Amino acid sequence: MKAYPSHDEELTRLKKIEGQIRGIQKMVEERRYCIDILTQLGSVVGAIQKVEENILNRHLRTCVRESFIVRGREVRERKVEEIIALLGRFRTHG
Repeated sequence: MKAYPSHDEELTRLKKIEGQIRGIQKMVEERRYCIDILTQLGSVVGAIQKVEENILNRHLRTCVRESFIVRGREVRERKVEEIIALLGRFRTHG
């Protein structure tokens, strides 16, 4: 069975983000000032982007690197295609 990298740090960040989302929900329920809500939403987006960046970085440094060192050409090509597709999806989010 293949060992995958640990994402414990990201899990901690995601739990904090979950708390931020609950706080934003409460702000909306309380009809707080729009700019305050938008500011908090911006913080959540930034936090999610940081989690995304960390997981991608770890994937490149572990899974992809390992495929280039240990695996055959077919696996390497599959990893490259996987990253290309992922980057394409990231571009459609922005």
